Amino acid sequence: MAQRTPLSRERIVAAAMRVADDGGLAAVSMRNVAKALGAEAMSLYHHVSGKEELLDLLADAAFEEVPLVEIGAPWRAAMTSRADAMRAVLKAHPWALGLLESRSNPGPAVIRHHDRVLGLLRHDGFELALAAHAYSVLDAYIYGFVLTELSLPFTPEVGADAFAEGLELPADEFPHLAEMLERMVLGHGYDYGDEFGYGLDLVLDQLELRRAAQRG
Repeated sequence: MAQRTPLSRERIVAAAMRVADDGGLAAVSMRNVAKALGAEAMSLYHHVSGKEELLDLLADAAFEEVPLVEIGAPWRAAMTSRADAMRAVLKAHPWALGLLESRSNPGPAVIRHHDRVLGLLRHDGFELALAAHAYSVLDAYIYGFVLTELSLPFTPEVGADAFAEGLELPADEFPHLAEMLERMVLGHGYDYGDEFGYGLDLVLDQLELRRAAQRG
């Protein structure tokens, strides 16, 4: 008989992530995670105190997938790379949108990530208050964009053209929206995801202005 691989916190968290990826955060329970591991639910309690700790560990595991920024790197390039990485993680694990900032017992990866981002901004000329504001607005933009991106009734694969055509907006009643659809969407290979970089640049441009102004 083949020997069963022993349970560990790492294996439990990995299984919980698979359960969440397949069924959303609501599917994560000690029973379902144990089932994914081919184990009894009670055996998980030797490694994890319960569902709340498991959710804390899940949040930490998601943050571990985002590369840490390096203090001393140019802030704008680092924040752009971090935004792209955060977006990729949130799209790969949609359940993380409602979890990453909601835990009252953040793990070491969560704390390290936050500390490193603030440290990079402070090192590259941001006063403390502006660094905190920058962190807040960047995460609000990233999380909000991904939430919209995942909720759209069309995808890059299916395309926005069919959706736009189905709206059948009368130009005399909705002239501005009809103009946008005609000049930017229909027949133009429109991909909402392309908006991410443009919007991010708008945020970063304003932060750069405020970073420069604080020196005056």
